[in-house]
Amino acid sequence: MDGPSGDAMRSNADDEAMLRDVLERWKSAVDAHEPERVAVVFTEDAVFQGLHPYSVGRQGIADYYASQPLGMKAEYQILQTRRLAPDLVLGYLGVEFSFTDRPPLPVFLGVLAIRTPEGTKIAHYQVSKLG
Repeated sequence: MDGPSGDAMRSNADDEAMLRDVLERWKSAVDAHEPERVAVVFTEDAVFQGLHPYSVGRQGIADYYASQPLGMKAEYQILQTRRLAPDLVLGYLGVEFSFTDRPPLPVFLGVLAIRTPEGTKIAHYQVSKLG
């Protein structure tokens, strides 16, 4: 049997759609340098690990993004997805953060996206800078 089955392809497309829903809101808020709007994309108890010490909850996320330079933008590519539960998707991404005054920063990002009554949110965010 060659290639993924129709069900696997549909599941992967559904997983990517769920991730893109939340990631596009994240990217829009990051690109606009609106830290409070970035934080709302996350669950209230999200574990957040950027390139500084980790935090738990939206206030730490807002503080992290408030400290980022004006003009920073994010571009992402979904590399892998895994459906962990009906309302929970793991995403592994390549992200490039660009700046107005320095070279871009490529990183890898792992996120857990969860469907909530308020829409899809990020419950866990883990950045890796390799090399």
